Amino acid sequence: MKLGRVIGRVVCTKKVDSFEGLKLLLVQPVDENRNPQGDALVAVDTIQSGPGELVYYETSKEAGRVLETTMNPADAAIMGIVDELFIDKSL
Repeated sequence: MKLGRVIGRVVCTKKVDSFEGLKLLLVQPVDENRNPQGDALVAVDTIQSGPGELVYYETSKEAGRVLETTMNPADAAIMGIVDELFIDKSL
């Protein structure tokens, strides 16, 4: 799983059937210190997250497995909202 911050949403007039009823959000990948890492990506929102929230997401074929229709074109899917993040600096 990867960390990201929701920075926007993608509005589509038409979607594939497997995405009906789901939001598409723009996610900025971040590192463990919440610093931006790389380019933003579009992710299917499976948990009703919103702008500014720190989320964890998955990419590749694992992303498609969280949707009801497992045969879908999802490249990224948001799987949870991060409430708190603790880093043990002694490790």
